[in-house]
Amino acid sequence: MTLRLYDTMAREKRDFVPIDPERVTMYVCGPTVYNFAHIGNARPVVAFDVLFRMLRHLYGEDHVVYAANVTDVDDKINQKAADEGVPIDVITARYLDAYHADMSELGALPLSAEPRATRTMDAIIEMIGRLVRSNAAYAAEGHVLFNTQAYSEYGKLSGRSMDDMIAGARVDVAPYKQHPADFVLWKPSKPGEPVWDSPFGPGRPGWHIECTAMIEQTLGIPIDIHGGGNDLIFPHHENELAQGICAHGHAHGAEGGYARYWLHNGFLNMGSEKMSKSLGNVQLVHDLVTRWPGEALRWALLGSHYRQPLTWTDEVIEQARGTLDYLYGVLRRVEDVPAADTGPGEAFMEAMLDDLNTPKAYAELFALGQALEKAPAKGKAEAKGRLLASANLIGFLHARPEAWFQGGVDVALKEKVEALIADRVAARAAKDWPAADRIRDELNALNVEVMDSATGATWRLKGTV
Repeated sequence: MTLRLYDTMAREKRDFVPIDPERVTMYVCGPTVYNFAHIGNARPVVAFDVLFRMLRHLYGEDHVVYAANVTDVDDKINQKAADEGVPIDVITARYLDAYHADMSELGALPLSAEPRATRTMDAIIEMIGRLVRSNAAYAAEGHVLFNTQAYSEYGKLSGRSMDDMIAGARVDVAPYKQHPADFVLWKPSKPGEPVWDSPFGPGRPGWHIECTAMIEQTLGIPIDIHGGGNDLIFPHHENELAQGICAHGHAHGAEGGYARYWLHNGFLNMGSEKMSKSLGNVQLVHDLVTRWPGEALRWALLGSHYRQPLTWTDEVIEQARGTLDYLYGVLRRVEDVPAADTGPGEAFMEAMLDDLNTPKAYAELFALGQALEKAPAKGKAEAKGRLLASANLIGFLHARPEAWFQGGVDVALKEKVEALIADRVAARAAKDWPAADRIRDELNALNVEVMDSATGATWRLKGTV
């Protein structure tokens, strides 16, 4: 079976064939660290984490290099630092630490590399110099701009005409630009902003050149996969591609000369609106993980195909948690059965190899859970192994069932709850319904949900939403 991925550039699914199977490379645009990440920011993290896991499964953990950058110099970072009266690295360190913690809660694996713009400045300046020397960039009034006319295929990735790109980029058509679509590679710093010396004058880089330089320094050009959100296709990725190709002497285009596959995830919407700070409908991961299990949030983020829009509601998260309750419940009922060392289910793998079709893969996980329930005693070990191998591959069912249902409970509370449940069981057996009702009210007051079954009563903490 072959992994097939939808390539934005080709506008179709293509068989994935890496440049070098011994070193598969992927780059995804990472966070700008000036605030906590919202759940929309987390969607590409989780989607490309799934792809990272799939690539590691197919090519081996030691043969996949996944890098995502950190933008740690930016107007919003500068403003935040000025507002608090602290250096920018105080802001970036604070929010990068929070970002790492939040994404870990969502099950994202550690990256192979995490380059930062401020630590790549020499490479950025060197690349800009290379573009100037090849006439793909020019200096003007303290700025250095990329000459879009130097790249004959500018617009190929986004499929936009030059007129559309000029309008869509909302560019400031400064008088020193040779063409309205030209974009900044280097610009003077404003008073109080971070500044670096360069052959073009003191200043700081533009956004687009940072990623291209970080890719070249960390992974080498070309790379196998470049990912990010749909909103980055233009202008960010279009500009990355143009300057990356020109920096390597292929101004007239080169198939796969920068990235062989371009992948983009769809927006996350709050009802009918895109989640955005300007609309005031932002939900922070930092807050959500205090209300919901991170694994339920991960499941909800993957509930729609990564390329499609995802509507985000509490009901979607509750459904995700309910499905995980079922799967963990199945595992709890066979906890004494050792899992056989099997691979993922065949139908599950077919879904995942088809452009990471997680909705179909979810259906297969549910079917594997049902198969485990129905399996005869001698077949349960293999059925359990298949369910776990499939779910673990995409970041689920790593916890012990008890930890899932009772996660975060301190020892004293756990002992109290279990004593109350034992008393309730005894009261029900004695048909002392008033006592059973009183105990149930005590458990409700402790925010505990009791789940009765033929094999006995189990419990978990209720959600706080």
